[in-house]
Amino acid sequence: MRALAMDAVEKAGSGHPGTAMSLAPAAYLLFQRVLRHDPSDPKWAGRDRFVLSCGHSSLTLYIQLYLSGYGLTLDDLKALRQWGSLTPGHPEYGHTAGVETTTGPLGQGIGNAVGMAMAARRERGLFDPDAAPGASPFDHMIWCFASEGDLEEGISHEVSALAGHQKLGNLAVVFDSNHISIEDDTQIALSEDIAKRYEAYGWHVLEVDWTATGEYKEDVQALYDALEAARAETERPTFIKLRTIIGWPAPNKQNTGKIHGSALGAEEVAATKRVLGMDPDKSFAVPAEVLDHAREVVARGRALRAEWDKGYQSWREANPERAELFDRISKRKLPEGWDKALPSFEIGSQVATRKASGEVLSALAPVLPELWGGSADLAESNNTTMKGEPSFIPDEYQTKEFPGNRYGRTLHFGIREHGMGAILNGIALHNGTRPYGGTFLVFSDYMRPSVRLAALMKLPVTYVWTHDSIGLGEDGPTHQPIEHLWALRAIPGLDVVRPADANETAAAWKAVLEHNDRPAGLALTRQNVPTLDGTGDPDAVARGGYVLQDASNGQPAVVIIGTGSEVQLAVEARTILESQGIPTRVVSMPCVEWFREQDAAYKQTVLPPAVKARVAVEAGITLGWREFVGDAGEVLGLEHFGASAPYKTIYEQFGLTADRVVAAAKASLAKTGADKGETTGN
Repeated sequence: MRALAMDAVEKAGSGHPGTAMSLAPAAYLLFQRVLRHDPSDPKWAGRDRFVLSCGHSSLTLYIQLYLSGYGLTLDDLKALRQWGSLTPGHPEYGHTAGVETTTGPLGQGIGNAVGMAMAARRERGLFDPDAAPGASPFDHMIWCFASEGDLEEGISHEVSALAGHQKLGNLAVVFDSNHISIEDDTQIALSEDIAKRYEAYGWHVLEVDWTATGEYKEDVQALYDALEAARAETERPTFIKLRTIIGWPAPNKQNTGKIHGSALGAEEVAATKRVLGMDPDKSFAVPAEVLDHAREVVARGRALRAEWDKGYQSWREANPERAELFDRISKRKLPEGWDKALPSFEIGSQVATRKASGEVLSALAPVLPELWGGSADLAESNNTTMKGEPSFIPDEYQTKEFPGNRYGRTLHFGIREHGMGAILNGIALHNGTRPYGGTFLVFSDYMRPSVRLAALMKLPVTYVWTHDSIGLGEDGPTHQPIEHLWALRAIPGLDVVRPADANETAAAWKAVLEHNDRPAGLALTRQNVPTLDGTGDPDAVARGGYVLQDASNGQPAVVIIGTGSEVQLAVEARTILESQGIPTRVVSMPCVEWFREQDAAYKQTVLPPAVKARVAVEAGITLGWREFVGDAGEVLGLEHFGASAPYKTIYEQFGLTADRVVAAAKASLAKTGADKGETTGN
């Protein structure tokens, strides 16, 4: 394994051999003796999950997948980091069998592991809540390897503190404490006692020190005992501090930053192979008997699977309704007629879209048990609590305001937005439940790396981002998102949905839940907005942009495009323009991404190419709207930060009014040559 790590990086010309070398015994022990897995079925529902949070050490995982029989070959290891290979520089979910999540940005993997552990507990509550501990087919472990880099990243604090609070006894993290990072000795930037930090979180902390004798001795038995102790501890997550020497036994580069992130060089590789008693002239040499020995884990996995199947089949026979629910949720298939539960709102009523979203969630609770989530300490503001649903919390931590239990449904992330994002990804990765998480839109910045990874992995995670504009008013510019909508729209694969009113919010939730291959963010108002006529057609909303109000003669001279709370301004402006004899169409465009997916013919029916006079209005930066309004169009928005004042005053002072939309429409008409003026009589 150590030789393969050296050879693969040497052939690629880049990579991270050191950690793969020093973690080789730990990885082999886990995959061969501890991890419950079946290499012949990487998606077996009863498997333990393994997360390599230190994704730069991808060979730690790839070599185990090769040795264990997941389908990777020596040729795949030889193709490390190359175009089209199954062994990219960091593990990628959905690309390589046996990879449970995309890791690389440090700390994200720990967050994913915490989410998986939470999902496992929630799923046990849905499918087999009454089984004795350890007796359910839904009982399994989440194992995670992490590095100093993972634990230095702030996200590790957020997710680890929550994991300790949640008493996730099905989670174990092995911390590779090698004291080396790219800048060499971590003493230059790291001096806290990480083990004590995890004790303070409430974790079960164990230490295995392979340097304790003064000589480097890989005491595999001690590590095995620690791993088994982690499995036996069911009331606390376990943190195993494993002291290693990075790059051991390379004679010149072990225990240095040089071996962390670059090839050893031919001379050092040869010298290391001599230390290992291997032929220095051979590369990628794996004797048949070594591979045969390692592949015995397939038989072990099949035996574990067969034993698990007995319990699983007994459970199915005893619980046919729950088995049916398990099958449906595992396939991410929505129940027949689920959307009939969606609420509708009276036209003309004044409702904030965040409030409408909350009513949607409460209405869907009885029909979609797979849907669960919460907020980063903003439940009342985000409206993310399903009415009457218990909190997901150890019984002793429930409160008067939020009663609950370990199998509850309402999540409380605390003020941990970044951690929330990574945990949501872990939940979505685990087995089919649909998580959502809420915060203010301005704080989507805190969770952006996790959102990006959700898009990269095509995970159906939903973000409830409220207080979506200057419309939040008095809290001022620190809380008013200006650039965020277009910054989020820049993430490929993320749907950013800004509904115009309550009925469009309900329709947007329907469209979001019908997608299984992407995350979505709902940008929702704090302030009340009028419920407009024509916004409740789910099919129209699902297209991303549609004609809300057409020109009175069916032949628009100008088209006004609005999103969210500014659609009402477009409607008011149309009334004024029509009264002045200017046929005007209003297009509501709640989701740019959905509209872009439509065929050319549909897009032409909404935005006729012949109509060059166009206006887009949105309470944010104008970046991006030129695509839809063209060269003759006008965009009404904000190119500066907000202010602290009542929201109506801010809209007026910043010129986001119906009169300004009318003026913009006339300016666009003038650009097209439609402004002919009148005779003066001279």
